Amino acid sequence: MLSPHEFATLMLVNAAPEQINLDREELDILLERQLVELEELASGHPRPRLTVDGHALLQAVARLH
Repeated sequence: MLSPHEFATLMLVNAAPEQINLDREELDILLERQLVELEELASGHPRPRLTVDGHALLQAVARLH
């Protein structure tokens, strides 16, 4: 189960990954649960993105509403 902060971070990764601070504790948890992964940009900087499981979780929650 995700905390409200973790879920909000997951939503932010989906909507605006460039705005995520990579030092966020919530991001570490999402990486550990394999809901988010880091992709390396051409600039060499990492950026978070949702995994297939991360997308599936957001879609499942959207269906509930």
